[in-house]
Amino acid sequence: MSTQVARPAAPARSGVATALGWLLTIGLNVVAPIITYNVLTGSRGWEEFPALLLSGAWPVLDTVIHVAWRRKVDEFAVVTMVFLVITAVVGLVGDHSARTLLIKDSAVTGLFGVLCLATLLAKRPLMFYFGRKFATDGTPESTAWWNGLWQYEGFRTTMRRMTLVWGVAYVIEALVRVVLSYSVNTRTMVVVSPIMVYAVLAALGVWTALYGKRSQAEGERLQAEAKARAEAEAVPEGRSEPAEAGRGGAPA
Repeated sequence: MSTQVARPAAPARSGVATALGWLLTIGLNVVAPIITYNVLTGSRGWEEFPALLLSGAWPVLDTVIHVAWRRKVDEFAVVTMVFLVITAVVGLVGDHSARTLLIKDSAVTGLFGVLCLATLLAKRPLMFYFGRKFATDGTPESTAWWNGLWQYEGFRTTMRRMTLVWGVAYVIEALVRVVLSYSVNTRTMVVVSPIMVYAVLAALGVWTALYGKRSQAEGERLQAEAKARAEAEAVPEGRSEPAEAGRGGAPA
């Protein structure tokens, strides 16, 4: 019989630090690239391709700051590094146009979506590992608690369903951005592209949080029902008879 691993106490987190982290991420990944591109192509007279390429340096700075802050490389840092490798490859061997770089952005999120879908065939889907990243503090105790949840069918279903939704959403998002890259001008896509990325991420994040809470509540309900049934089955059949007899013999 397997024993569920008790969840360790969550470490205290500063709300101010979390807010600053999000402001920094949005500033360096959305606001700064847009301003840089507009300044370079406007008053500086740069061509679209080098301006767009240079504006992509801000996410690199964001990754460096987060790695220095947390003193470890997380999944998002790895994704960013993949993004930079694709950027370099496109810049060297691809068509030297701004549209190529915009399509490259779509390729990154599209490949992430395909990766999500592909891991549904693996032993554990990708969202299991992303969930462990955010639901634990990285200690052996919290990691063991998360790994222990895999024994429950409801937890496995939740992780697979989350992975499926994220995969489909990012494949669709990538296809939409490719179509837009050919339909609207580069200046507009420089604004629209990062907004789409973070809008989809925010929508998926909200859905994941709500679905996760609902699945957790359902799991706790089923666990409580199973415990109640087990306790009821453990009570001997004749245990309540004396009490019933006593009540039956009491004077009216």
